[in-house]
Amino acid sequence: MKINYKIIPVFIVLLLTSCADYQNKIKIKKDQKTYYSSLGFTLIYNDALYEQKVIKKKMNNDKIQIMHSTLKLNTPVKIINPINLKFIETKISKKGEFPNIFNSVISKKIAKLLELDRSEPYVEIYEIKKNKTFVAKESNTFEEEKRIADSAPVDDIQMDDLSVAKQIEKKITDTPSNYMLVISDFYYFESAANLKDELVKETNYDKFSIKKINDNKYRLSAGPFKNFISLKSTYISLNNLGFENLTVNKE
Repeated sequence: MKINYKIIPVFIVLLLTSCADYQNKIKIKKDQKTYYSSLGFTLIYNDALYEQKVIKKKMNNDKIQIMHSTLKLNTPVKIINPINLKFIETKISKKGEFPNIFNSVISKKIAKLLELDRSEPYVEIYEIKKNKTFVAKESNTFEEEKRIADSAPVDDIQMDDLSVAKQIEKKITDTPSNYMLVISDFYYFESAANLKDELVKETNYDKFSIKKINDNKYRLSAGPFKNFISLKSTYISLNNLGFENLTVNKE
């Protein structure tokens, strides 16, 4: 975690010595590489984003394309809609910069196939091993799902049984969702509490909370936020203070 020098020195020391180094990644094994994983909002591409220089590269909305800021070209990834569990396995097609509040930029075709909420395009993205066999879940639109699988640049494809897929599919309700911004994990409650007090002063935002994960891990978060719009300003404030790779959890 990188902290901007706008924060007072004792605040920096506190983070460097007490932070449990919460990162937006999944560690597979000690003798293997660390695979990227992110849960947050994606940016759905349109030409205006390029024309206004929000992003610097064009994308084709009629194709399955995803842009990332750190993953290399052709890195295999899985993109999941956590609401309905629809997913696509493909490869990074563009590498470029975009606003840090987003974890990726995707084409409209991906957004349509995953049935994303355009006002709150919440996705999970994680890197997968190359040459990996994957399972493409069936849905009521079998042919469309089959086309997703056919378009994915992988070596082998299997289709789940529809009845099995339905059993594990999450139920969608009309209950409003809440989002939490995970700032960092700490070994000691006092360290998290001290950071919380400093952030209240720096951001003029007071809805920070500390959750005990286990005896040696305390998670500092901001929220809850009812929607992406309400979350956006706090995210930017924290990002300007030097907090990068903030995780957005949906509750």
